[in-house]
Amino acid sequence: MFSMSALLLAGVLGLGSVSARAAESAPVASANDTATLVTDRDAVGPDQHLRVGLRLQLKPGWHTYWINPGDAGDTPTLDVTADGGATGKGGPIHWPVPVRISEGGLMSYAYINEVTLPEDLVLKGSGGTTLHAHAEWLVCAQVCIPESGDFTLTLPASTADVPEGGAQADLFRKAEAATPVASPFAASVSGDGVLTLSGKGLSAASVSQAWFLPQDGGVIDQVAEQKLHVSDGQLTLGLKFLKSAHRDKPLVGVVVLKDAAGQESPLQIEARPVGGASAAAPVQADAAPASDVPTGAGWLRVLLFAFVGGLILNLMPCVFPVLAMKALSLAKMGGAGRRAQLQSALFYTLGVTGAFAALGIVMIGLRLAGSAAGWGFQFQSPGFVVGVCWLLFLMGLNLLGVFEVSAGRLGQVQTGGGRSGDMMTGLLAVIVATPCTAPFMGVAIAGALGGPPVMGVLVFLSMGLGLAFPYILVAGVPGVASRMPKPGAWMGILKQVLAFPLFATCVWLLWVAAIQRGVTFVALTAGGIVLLGFAGWIYGVGQRRSMLEGGRGTVAFCRIVAVLCVVVCGGALAQGLRAAPVPVVVGASDSGIEPFSEARLAELRAQGKPVFIDMTASWCITCMVNERVALDVPSVQQAFRDRKIVFLKGDWTNRNAAIGAFLKAHGRDGVPFYIYYAPHQDGVVLPQILTPGIVLSTIGK
Repeated sequence: MFSMSALLLAGVLGLGSVSARAAESAPVASANDTATLVTDRDAVGPDQHLRVGLRLQLKPGWHTYWINPGDAGDTPTLDVTADGGATGKGGPIHWPVPVRISEGGLMSYAYINEVTLPEDLVLKGSGGTTLHAHAEWLVCAQVCIPESGDFTLTLPASTADVPEGGAQADLFRKAEAATPVASPFAASVSGDGVLTLSGKGLSAASVSQAWFLPQDGGVIDQVAEQKLHVSDGQLTLGLKFLKSAHRDKPLVGVVVLKDAAGQESPLQIEARPVGGASAAAPVQADAAPASDVPTGAGWLRVLLFAFVGGLILNLMPCVFPVLAMKALSLAKMGGAGRRAQLQSALFYTLGVTGAFAALGIVMIGLRLAGSAAGWGFQFQSPGFVVGVCWLLFLMGLNLLGVFEVSAGRLGQVQTGGGRSGDMMTGLLAVIVATPCTAPFMGVAIAGALGGPPVMGVLVFLSMGLGLAFPYILVAGVPGVASRMPKPGAWMGILKQVLAFPLFATCVWLLWVAAIQRGVTFVALTAGGIVLLGFAGWIYGVGQRRSMLEGGRGTVAFCRIVAVLCVVVCGGALAQGLRAAPVPVVVGASDSGIEPFSEARLAELRAQGKPVFIDMTASWCITCMVNERVALDVPSVQQAFRDRKIVFLKGDWTNRNAAIGAFLKAHGRDGVPFYIYYAPHQDGVVLPQILTPGIVLSTIGK
C-alpha cells in the first residue's frame, strides 16, 4: 500500500516537472547571462493563441537593450516558428519599459537583472507543436558582447483551449504590467521641442516626475535634461531636438509618469507636430544642417566634386585588383573594331554607374530609415568581406586558367565574356573601390546624403562617370585604342600575372575578417578558399573533358561536385556568422593611442590638452596607407610626443553608432577622417590623403 502511494506521488511530481519544463526551453548560458524560450501555457489547444518570449537572466552589472538602445547598443531580436500539428510564426516583440543608464555623456535604454521579451504566436491547427526560435542580443558591462541562441520547445496537445496559468505565466504577467499602454491624453510637440500631454487626471498631485523615451534614435538629445511642468489638465516636457530630426512628423515613444508614491505608469504616445516658437522647416533624417545643403549652383559644385573624386579613385590602391580586368579589356581593344571599342566602354560604364546608383539608393534609403550607414558601410559586414574575398579568389583562378567563365576553345584567352563581362568588370570595380576615399569625395557624399534623394542619386552617378571616364576616353578618342598593343600570346602571360594582385587582396580581406570576428572565423574563410579552389579545379576538369573528348557524364559529375562545394561554403559561412565573434584587437599595445569616445574627448578638451582624432577602419585602404606613410613615421610620432598630443583612435571596422554620429556631426559619411584640437580651440579637419608635412604643419599651428 505504501509503495503504491509513493508511486502515485512520484507520478504526480513527475507530471508537475514535465509541465514546468514544457513552458521553458533548455537554457543557453554564458558567463554573463542565461537565456531561455518561455511560453505562457504548458499545452496547446486547437487554433491556440500563445504568448512566447525570450527570458534573459543577467548577471550583476550586465544589461541588454530596448527597441531603441539609446546612444549606443543594439536591439535584441527574436524569431519564432511553430511546426507539427499546429503551425504559426511569432509577431513583433512587445517591449517592456527599460531603465535609463546615463554614463559618459551617453544615454542607454536598457534592461537589468531579468527581463522577458514577449511576442504573440497565433497557431493554426490542432495537435502538439514544436517551437523553434533564434535570438540575438547584446550584453554590456565594461565591455559589450554580442550573444545569440537557438531554442527548441515542444508543447503537447490539448483537446480544448488551454487557459493561461502555465509554469511561466507569471513572467508574462510581469512583462505585461511593464509594457506601455495607449495614452488616454492628447499629445502634441512643438517645433522647439515642447512635448505636451492634455487631459483629465493630470495634475501636480498625480505626477511628480515624468520622462520621455523616443522609440527611434536620432530624434532628440537623449542625455539632455527634460524640464517638467505640470498644471491641472496639462503636462509639458522640454525636449532638445537634434538637427537631423523630422520635426514635421509625429514624435513616437513612451512617456513614463511617476506619482508621489513611486508608482510608474508608462504610456505609448504619438505626438502630432504643431507650430512653436522656433518651429523649423522639415529636415531629412541624418541630413546636414540647412545652411550646408547645396542649392542651385552649389549642386553643380557637388556634382563636379563627385566626378573628380571618382576620377581620382582610379589611382587609389583599392582599385588596383580590378586593373587586371581593365588591362585585359584595353588590350582586347587593340585588335577590335571601332564599334566593338565603343560598346565595351559603354557596357563598362553602365556597370560602374549602375553599381554607384544602386549603392547610393541603398545608402540614402538607410539614412532615411535612421541608420548611420556611410561610405564603405557594406565592409562592416563580415559576410560581405568573406564573399568578396571568395569572389576575388575565384576570379584569380579564372585568370590563371584553372577554369573559364565562358565557353570557348581550349586554351583560348578569355577577357571578360563580352558585353556582360564588361558590365561585371564595372560592377566589381565599384565593389572593391568602396574601402577607399579619394579627395573631393567627402563633400560630394555629404551633399548626396544631406539633400533631396533625387539629387543624391545624381551625385553617385556623377561619381561613377568619373571612375569610368579613363576607359571612356581610351575608347572614345579616335586612334587611342588602335595604338594599344595587338592581342597575342603575351596576353596569356599578362592574364596569369594579374591574378596575383587579386590573391594579395584576398590576404588583406582575411586580415579584415580576423579583426571583425576572430581567428576561428578566418580559419573558416581559409577553409572555404581551399574548397572553392577544389571546386574551380574540378569545374575546369569538366570543361576540358567537354572540349576535348565530350563525355557528358563526367562533365555533369564535375559540375555537380563544384556546385556542392559552393553550397557547403555558403552553409559554413552562415553558421560562422551565427557564432559569437572573438575579434582580434589591433593596436592594443600601441603606446599613446587611446580608443575614441565622446566622453574622453570632452574630458581632454576640458583639461586643455591637445587631441588628434583618427577615424579609421581595417577595411579602409586609404586609412591604412595614411597610417603607414604619414602617422606611423618617426618624425610625426616624435612631434606628437614633444607636444604631448593625445591620440584618440576610432575603429569603424565594425558598426559603431558613436563613431557614426561623430562623423555625421562633422559632415562626413565615411572614413578616413582626421581632426586636430589645439588647446581651447575649435577642431581643424585634415585632408583625407595625408603626408607627414600636412600632419606636422597642422599640429604645429
